[in-house]
Amino acid sequence: MVEQKLKELGQELPEPPNPVAAYVPAVEVNGLLFTSGSGPIESGAIKYHGKVGHDLTVEEGYQAARLTMLNLLAVVRQALGSLDRVERIVKVTGLVASAPGFNQQPEVMNGASHLLEQLFGEQGRHARSAIGVNELPFNTPVEIEMIVKVREE
Repeated sequence: MVEQKLKELGQELPEPPNPVAAYVPAVEVNGLLFTSGSGPIESGAIKYHGKVGHDLTVEEGYQAARLTMLNLLAVVRQALGSLDRVERIVKVTGLVASAPGFNQQPEVMNGASHLLEQLFGEQGRHARSAIGVNELPFNTPVEIEMIVKVREE
């Protein structure tokens, strides 16, 4: 059902990104799936670079957050076997590499949040933090992690 909605939106899940350090992409504990942070990766490479408000516009940051969420959903599908096992998106934490004085992190993170709401409806509405940071690994503009409540099989 969720993957059908993805197709209707003209989106496709990429291959889940491989960890680049000493961590695993996701851990399931007591009915919750915790993802590691992910970035805007497309075809195995970082698509967006730099700081929002200097190197990227808010709209480009929004698209970077949307792409990042597609990568996270690929991780969730890999961990659970199907996105239909997602009962609810609980929490999304977004870090936005921000130029000095930039304070539109919520608008950037809407790229991820809007996608979740489109795919999961009310179950995709979530608690969220949108945090501006000075630097992110590999000069990515966005890093996102989330917590998902898992539907029992």
